[in-house]
Amino acid sequence: MKYEMVAGFETHVELATNTKIFCSCTTQFGGEPNTHCCPVCIGLPGTLPKLNKKVVEYAIKAGLATNCEIAEISKMDRKNYCYPDLPKAYQISQFDMPLCEHGYVELSNGRKIRLTRIHIEEDAGKLVHSRGNTLVDYNRGGVPLIEIVSEPDIRTIDEAREYVEKLQLIMRYIGVSDCKMQEGSMRCDVNISVRPVGSETLGTRTEIKNMNSINFIAKAMEYEFNRQVDLIESGEKVVQETLRYDDVTNTTSSMRGKEDANDYRYFRDPDLVTINVPRERVEEIKATLPELPAAKLKRYVEELGLPEADAQLLTKYRRIAEYYEEAIQGTKNPKTAANFIIGQIFRHVENEAEKEAFNINVSAENLNALIKLIDSGKIRMNLAKSTLDKMLETGKKPSELLSESDMAGLDENTLNDLCRQAVKSNPNAVNDYKNGKEKAIKSLVGFVMKNSRGKADALTAESKIKELIK
Repeated sequence: MKYEMVAGFETHVELATNTKIFCSCTTQFGGEPNTHCCPVCIGLPGTLPKLNKKVVEYAIKAGLATNCEIAEISKMDRKNYCYPDLPKAYQISQFDMPLCEHGYVELSNGRKIRLTRIHIEEDAGKLVHSRGNTLVDYNRGGVPLIEIVSEPDIRTIDEAREYVEKLQLIMRYIGVSDCKMQEGSMRCDVNISVRPVGSETLGTRTEIKNMNSINFIAKAMEYEFNRQVDLIESGEKVVQETLRYDDVTNTTSSMRGKEDANDYRYFRDPDLVTINVPRERVEEIKATLPELPAAKLKRYVEELGLPEADAQLLTKYRRIAEYYEEAIQGTKNPKTAANFIIGQIFRHVENEAEKEAFNINVSAENLNALIKLIDSGKIRMNLAKSTLDKMLETGKKPSELLSESDMAGLDENTLNDLCRQAVKSNPNAVNDYKNGKEKAIKSLVGFVMKNSRGKADALTAESKIKELIK
């Protein structure tokens, strides 16, 4: 019997506010343990929370960017459970009246992964296990979160990977989170079950908790899918439980029985007022959203004529997309800037963190100036490439690296002389070309380009050389 995967995600995204959700403590990552906390965020008796307005605004942005309906009225609730990283024995979250509902994220295959809800809540502290001891760091406690809850619409590991990547990209684009999974600012709980292909009945689900790597998510889902299939085919039952994933052994293991909502004994938080978001405020926030990555990708392909693979590389990081759009202003061919960025510039920003920051020596204004020199015919592509390399090293403008003679072009007599020199100096290449080796012409053209310092037009040089050696 063949089985299919059924998966849904609960994705926790830490919001990029300066202060925590209910107090004025910093949300800065790191720091000495228990130095970014106060009586409010560690839940001392008698303290009162006060909701951070920016948290609500960021959550609304996230909802709008994922096609959610924004509730005009919502409220905060207490989710009761006892765990060392939660000092007041309850988490302030949202239960039956979340801020955002009924959204979706569309995948490249056209499948829409429905979002049940996006709600705001506070993060818990962090447990640190060391030498058989468990220590608690409350710095993270009270950091504002949104929890994005999907329907069980994911059917493959590839869909799961794309869903998480698209969520990450959207949240970064709209500026509500850096979504650095390695720092815990984006974490996923994966709910997974299996069922026979063609069945509409959901199987018993397990939850893999606190995944902070897309690669680990993929590996954990593959292992858990195979484990559940093996259980069913052996005549055993899948137990509803919460699991942890061990990346060393690539296995999942039980943490505890899986809770249901009634286990948490939700009730309205009596210390926080109702959240009222008028329609006009939602529209104001909507007007601040940037062009989203899916729309930008489509525009780059359809209006700018870029190959989809290039458009995907440029839109994957908001700063790079903004840099690219500034660099093409007033230029003739948008592909030129794309080639420079994806080729030469990307060699200087190799990893994801560097591309996200995109701090390079060449400003978009200076790249634009270089491209306009190409468009005007003042320099050829080879010279432009070598100039860009110098710009990346020095941070200088093209005008500081190119002389008047560099931009004077190459007169026809000089080009003719260089072509004759190429033929005379490379007899072996000439004979190879005459004997049918078409590629031999490239070395002759290369001679001309080198000796003209990139000023010659390669196609014109090739044509003249062919005439000379007929």
